[in-house]
Amino acid sequence: QRRALEGGGRRRYHRVQHGHCSYTFVLPEADPLPCPAGPAPVPGPANVLLQRDSPAGTAGLGAAQRLRHLERILENSTQWLLKLESYIQSSVKPEMAELQQTAVQNQTATMLEIGSSLLNRSAEQSRKLTDVEAQVLNQTWRIEMQLQENSLSTTKLEKQLLLQTNEIHKLQNRNNILEVRVLEMETKQQAELAGAHSEKEKLQRLLSRQSSTIEEMEKTLLAASANTSLLQRQQLQLLQSVQSLVHLVSQGRGEWGVQAEWGRQWESSSTQAELPSLAGMHLASHSKPSPACPSLSLQAYCDMETDRGGWTIIQLRANGSLSFQRSWREYKQGFGDASGEYWLGNEAVHLLTSRVPYALRVELQDWEGGQVYAHYGKFQLGSERQFYRLSLQDYSGTAGHQSGLALQGTQFSTRDADNDNCLCKCAQMLSGGWWFDACGLSNLNGIYYPARNNIRKLNGIRWHHFQGPSYSLKGTRMMIRPTNF
Repeated sequence: QRRALEGGGRRRYHRVQHGHCSYTFVLPEADPLPCPAGPAPVPGPANVLLQRDSPAGTAGLGAAQRLRHLERILENSTQWLLKLESYIQSSVKPEMAELQQTAVQNQTATMLEIGSSLLNRSAEQSRKLTDVEAQVLNQTWRIEMQLQENSLSTTKLEKQLLLQTNEIHKLQNRNNILEVRVLEMETKQQAELAGAHSEKEKLQRLLSRQSSTIEEMEKTLLAASANTSLLQRQQLQLLQSVQSLVHLVSQGRGEWGVQAEWGRQWESSSTQAELPSLAGMHLASHSKPSPACPSLSLQAYCDMETDRGGWTIIQLRANGSLSFQRSWREYKQGFGDASGEYWLGNEAVHLLTSRVPYALRVELQDWEGGQVYAHYGKFQLGSERQFYRLSLQDYSGTAGHQSGLALQGTQFSTRDADNDNCLCKCAQMLSGGWWFDACGLSNLNGIYYPARNNIRKLNGIRWHHFQGPSYSLKGTRMMIRPTNF
């Protein structure tokens, strides 16, 4: 831009815009001078300076000349501006090209960096997508397996449900059949009850008639029992006389035990011959010498039929009428009645078995009618100081393959005298008095349990090798006799 200040005249402004840049030119306005006849010389292309205004012409020219002069100046300025614009374009274009190239390069580098980062991110995303795809495939496979298993289990459940529904239908059909049968049975029972009522009335009439007959028979029986008691007293008197004879005969032979045994055997055989009405179970009287009671006598049953006879019964259980929950003293002296259940007494058995060899026979009966026995060829009972220690030998019989009574040398125990080999006090736990050892294989003096209540009774009448350790028996019998009988 170049400013002309000559002449102090007015100025004219021209603006030229090229791209983003704009240029402003100030042109002076000349005085109205006469112009030469010929056209003004046009500046050359190398001239890049502003063309000066023509010098002031002569005054007095007309308005038309002045207007033509201004037109020429305007044309000259326009040409100059066009040249200036072409020059500016020619000088600015390489720089703009370089700037554009630099900007393109920078943009290209930036785009390359952005592309590489996008490629890296896309690679990472692809890897993540691959992992996710693998996980999804695994999860899908597991879900498919679970679905298959669930389908199998569902089919199985459906089959089971079908089977159960079939069974329910069968049960319903059976139930219907049973209901029909129950109805038929009810009708039959009603008819039978009606018949039973009529029969009951008949039986009541018959019972009234029989009761009168029974009363007459009881009167007859009382008369017969009076005669029988008289006969028994006579028999006892006869037995006592026989015993006294045996005692007198045996006084000169020295040892009382042998004499008493032979006297008892003779007495038993004599009672068997004289008293056939007792069917082999005869009442005998045995004398038992004692320092405190030398004349004390005990009564016991003798069996003269089993295995050639000669047996003295020392224990009998038949109906539970007698309690065997006794003390040491009672088991020592004996209890019960010879006509029913009883225990002869440990002291009496000791005195009998300590002088001559004795054998023992144990008979057992269950609630189903089964009967077995155990036979011991040698049997002996120790003294009270030895706690009535048991000695057994030579077992045989049907009550098991081996002895079930007690071990050799076992001591007797009661609820008030614990002599067993167990800390649990078997006599108190299992009840009764017995040779328990360590609660043992048997206890024939336990609690008597009736039928249908005798199962799983450890404190009942038991024999391990016959019906097991918790079966309570119906009846037992223990009897002894001399081995040389």
